[in-house]
Amino acid sequence: MRLAMNPARKDLLLLAGFAAAVLAMPVWLTPFGAAYPDLLQKFAIYGIFAIGFNILFGLTGYLSFGHAAFLGVGSYTAVWCFKLLTMNVLPAVLCGMAVSGVFALAIGYVSLRRSGIYFSILTLAFAQMSYNLAYSVLTPITNGETGLQITRTDARLIDTWLSGPSDAIPSTTLFGIPMSGYPGFYFCAVMLIVAFYVAMRIARSPFGTMLRAVKSNQNRLNYTGVSSRPYALAAFVISGLFAGLAGSLLAVTDPLAGAERMQWTASGEVVLMTILGGVGTLLGPVLGAVIIKYFENIFSSFNAQTLHDFFGFLPDPLEDVAVAVAGLFVGDGWQLTLGLMFMLLVIYLPGGVMEGIRRTGRALRRRRPGTSSGQARGSPAQQDRTQAGGGGTRRASTAAAASD
Repeated sequence: MRLAMNPARKDLLLLAGFAAAVLAMPVWLTPFGAAYPDLLQKFAIYGIFAIGFNILFGLTGYLSFGHAAFLGVGSYTAVWCFKLLTMNVLPAVLCGMAVSGVFALAIGYVSLRRSGIYFSILTLAFAQMSYNLAYSVLTPITNGETGLQITRTDARLIDTWLSGPSDAIPSTTLFGIPMSGYPGFYFCAVMLIVAFYVAMRIARSPFGTMLRAVKSNQNRLNYTGVSSRPYALAAFVISGLFAGLAGSLLAVTDPLAGAERMQWTASGEVVLMTILGGVGTLLGPVLGAVIIKYFENIFSSFNAQTLHDFFGFLPDPLEDVAVAVAGLFVGDGWQLTLGLMFMLLVIYLPGGVMEGIRRTGRALRRRRPGTSSGQARGSPAQQDRTQAGGGGTRRASTAAAASD
């Protein structure tokens, strides 16, 4: 008889496997042409962004269309830390998370007075207000359309105090290690692993259970005398902290902050990442982020010459037609490809990529040699004993399966 694995051991193995896969990305992504540092950094950063969004949407069911505001606030705060304090990335990351968390607390306190579509509209309104403020009104702070950048003449008080003035071109570092190329990726990768571990602990904790109760039946929870709003607000702030971390890491790898990071399209992108990978799962949001950023990199780089080379085997009239049609879905129009892929996934795999993986695993287990349908179901006596155990066993099994 197969014994169930201890949940703590299962989580440890999941974390170890995830960490190994993330740290080995430069190796196993090489055959896919995705092993260069800039793209790997995006995988890790947007994976953090999606993990944080999933804590809110996946556990509580609150759909926010304003998380790009926290991403942008984290970036702006990090760049200001580089300009005023030091090019060391740790103060920038910590300050970016802190300011984004305070911003999320203010927005969440107002938005969570409503639920459902009204909550989503409120978060979208706050995000667009933030974008417009950053783009025009707050130009002295954000540098408006040009974006906030570091310069040689910035104060950098801590760096000047420690090593004196310098005319060198400033670059982000971690105690002297440049945060460009693969060192920058591995710093982001470690942050992704830490974010994944925190999300796992939240999901497995009593706090995570309360968040799922908010999602399943908020009214019933309120009738028991437990207010759901503090739990939802806490999830909103935690999610904002993750977004601030992602935004500050964007500034670490590229010391520039622009208002476009606060646009509603960035908020919609993280929603797509989470749904594509699997809402409420641990691995799904990261997979969704990797898939979307990979296809963005591939399809957005196509141009007319690339398409002519690809369809060169066709006769000239057919080649021109094929290039004209395919050109609608690549380059600047790569979002059409993403939209079609998303539509097909929602229709055939509403649970996202993780549902597809689970279906494949079940199909492989059914086809395993030596496993008959009778063995899979168990003997009649075993079925009687299982049924006699009551609904608690079935509920526990269902809950365990849903949390993976």
